Amino acid sequence: MSTTRTALVIGGGIAGPVAATALSKAGIEPRVYEAYPGPSDGIGSGLALAPNGLAALDVIDAGDPVRAIATPVSRMRLSMSGKILALPGLSDVPPLQVVDRAELHRTLHDHARAAGVAFEYGKRLVDVDEGAHGVTARFADGTTATADVLIGADGIRSTVRRLIDPEAKGPDYTGMLGFGALTECDLDVEPDTMTFAYGKRAYYLYWRHDDRRIAWGVNLPHKQYLSLTEARAIPAERWLRIIRETYGEDTPGGELARRTTAEQLETVGALHIMPPVRHWYRGRMALVGDSVHAPSNSSGQGASLAVESAVQVARCLRDLPEPGAAFAAYEALRRARVEGVAKRAARINHSKTPGPVTRTMMTLLMPLMTRTVMDPEKTMGHEQRYRIDWDAPVRPEPTPV
Repeated sequence: MSTTRTALVIGGGIAGPVAATALSKAGIEPRVYEAYPGPSDGIGSGLALAPNGLAALDVIDAGDPVRAIATPVSRMRLSMSGKILALPGLSDVPPLQVVDRAELHRTLHDHARAAGVAFEYGKRLVDVDEGAHGVTARFADGTTATADVLIGADGIRSTVRRLIDPEAKGPDYTGMLGFGALTECDLDVEPDTMTFAYGKRAYYLYWRHDDRRIAWGVNLPHKQYLSLTEARAIPAERWLRIIRETYGEDTPGGELARRTTAEQLETVGALHIMPPVRHWYRGRMALVGDSVHAPSNSSGQGASLAVESAVQVARCLRDLPEPGAAFAAYEALRRARVEGVAKRAARINHSKTPGPVTRTMMTLLMPLMTRTVMDPEKTMGHEQRYRIDWDAPVRPEPTPV
């Protein structure tokens, strides 16, 4: 029988509220501590939730509220040098759901609140004290909080990861900055279809958001690393000039860039990929979401994997008697899966800024690739069909001999 009764959840983005709601469902009392002064509104642009991510949200009854704010995408296309090819998909899984990150934050936050989860804001974690019977979090404002366990859902620059392992590596920069926009445009773009486009100079993607607007996002090559704060310190008008220069010769990228206004442009900042994390937990602390696995945005699985891990850690704490055993089982359930997705995404990332020769080869080989190496069963089947059986008991990991 589990001895875990209370939990501190550090971070109120995506994984934090999901973990807290799942912990509450498991009979563990959570409280979420967020460094920002309020809910994380206006951070980031659009993101995709794969069928496995929505299925994980269904475990905590948050799937339908998220579907209500999302745009379904059932078909995908690849565009390069004026050629457009339909990408093969999985016929037996629900569509991808694209959602505004701020709306997703708000929906998951509200859902957690409705489940009885308490949130505290302006709480930036600086240190922890661990004991035989609990863990105490120390915040920058001088306050403390104590519980049986602490779950780090504090993002790619995680303080909890550093406290678990002071030698832990941080995220790697992909060499690209992210931008997105909802642009009023009368382009003939098919509904329910997302197009991944290799422009003349850089990669972008687009889809129809509603009857009058097109959503699009760009992965802009940029040698200098810029954090979200640093990228947003540069006026949107200047970024738009660069984006229009970069995508101006592309169809429809050039038109989308010209139609986008400074007010519409959403600056995301540096795009990251997280190298494998050596230590997922220590004592009474464990990591979920981007703090422990953040595949590049090329994976289409970042948010979905974060949701899965948040639910799985709650299952493990529910079923195993001690935090150490629970966290060991949690890592065993998750590590191979998330690292496999990260490796696939890294391969895609390398193709986003091809030179002239590589671009020519990709254009010539694209029809063959869609029939062979892009086989959806091999690349996405095991990822998107993954389902969490909440009611199944979690077994402890065997003790090494």
